Amino acid sequence: MKLYMKQKVFSWKDRFTIMDSFGEDKYFVEGEFLSLGKKLHITDKNGREAAFVKQKLIALMPKFTIEIDGREIAEIVKKLTLFTPKYIVKGLGWEVEGDFFAHDYVIKDGSRIIVSIHKQWMSWGDTFELDVDSDENEVVALAVVLAIDAVMDANASSAASSSF
Repeated sequence: MKLYMKQKVFSWKDRFTIMDSFGEDKYFVEGEFLSLGKKLHITDKNGREAAFVKQKLIALMPKFTIEIDGREIAEIVKKLTLFTPKYIVKGLGWEVEGDFFAHDYVIKDGSRIIVSIHKQWMSWGDTFELDVDSDENEVVALAVVLAIDAVMDANASSAASSSF
């Protein structure tokens, strides 16, 4: 099933609407304003929290945890590499591979693709297409993608600020 994540261009805090393939709102993602580290709440269309993504601050490399129903189920860690970013999803056994700079990558469990992510380039704001293999992986896959996107945004922001 396909999900579409549209980030708002002008927003003081992270805000995303996740739509299904029919263009209907399915999930909402909202970041906490003025918090230490990135914190994202994923809620369903009824307002019930489906997952919570939280950045761990005391870490050499970017690290995020995913909580569902108050229980930590996974940790996304960016590995130290020279040229291409590499991410590990601890707790689920998932691997992440592809071109992160082009926002074109997959998350796999062994040889099975859990979700493929593609950025739609000709749109206002960032729009991502997520093709998820099943309903049971939908929320967790979305949370992993959001964590990776947060790392990529932070890297882009720090690179832009260091160029002045």
